[in-house]
Amino acid sequence: MEQLDAAVRAVVRDCLAVKAGEQVLVVANPVTEGVGSMLREEAERAGGEAVLALMAERDSHGTEPPAPVAEAMAAADALLLATEQSLSHTEARRRATAGGARCASLPGVNAEMLARVMSADLERLRVRGKAIADAISAASEAHITCANGSDLHIGLEGRDGIEDAGRLAEPGSFGNLPCGESYVAPLEETSWGLLMVDGMIAAVGAVAEPVQLVVEGGHLTAAQGGQGMALMELLTSHGDQATNVAELGIGTNEKARVSGNFLEDEKILGTCHVAFGASAGIGGTVQVPIHLDCIVMKPTIELDGEAILRDGELLV
Repeated sequence: MEQLDAAVRAVVRDCLAVKAGEQVLVVANPVTEGVGSMLREEAERAGGEAVLALMAERDSHGTEPPAPVAEAMAAADALLLATEQSLSHTEARRRATAGGARCASLPGVNAEMLARVMSADLERLRVRGKAIADAISAASEAHITCANGSDLHIGLEGRDGIEDAGRLAEPGSFGNLPCGESYVAPLEETSWGLLMVDGMIAAVGAVAEPVQLVVEGGHLTAAQGGQGMALMELLTSHGDQATNVAELGIGTNEKARVSGNFLEDEKILGTCHVAFGASAGIGGTVQVPIHLDCIVMKPTIELDGEAILRDGELLV
């Protein structure tokens, strides 16, 4: 309990830096209400005017919240989105942060995971994350390979890497908590090749065996096996744009481990994830009501031919 209390304080006071008199909104579902209540109470102790809003679960990650919640998000100074399905890539979140709200997104959060993963050395994590983000920003292409046969090229020209390390004190800032990745929105229509997913597919689950995804012209065009087809069905139900290659991320948190909770799994040090669907919230141009990530456990990633990650070992 002591570690959980410390994690909640770190989220509210270190990462979001809630101040006296600020309007703080915590959004939760019934299943995450316990953690949501703890966050609201800590924000109140920090001096904020803190409110907890409960809403029903969404159909998928990236589905918009109800209109009253969206309006409350736009009116807040600080947001804690402790929901089962991610609101990170919604128009409601984009509108709130564009208006200056500081936002921490905690999709699928639970008390055990929050306590453990937020116990990482945040300063060390931030140094690591910045080095990766800077390398991504300077590159024009990423190339992902792995022992299972991944061979995916991702265009990065003109796109900035983003360090997700819990720095959410500036107006309009946004990130995941627990934190621990660096990511980028690939340049649309430039990605091509194969991705072999051997970790987890968001909204589908841990894969039974590596799932082959085929990417052409910046879109997922084919998938192998039942879990791959399930991913395709989820994406294509939202139209052709939903197959967009939306994100490349690299995990940087040494406390994260395989748990079946995507919020944690994508943060595992030395993993990478590629997402499909919405990218507008992280620097891309595609806005659709879905964003699904796929994890590769021990990838090699080269940026313009120089390895930044080799067989799951970070080189920066």
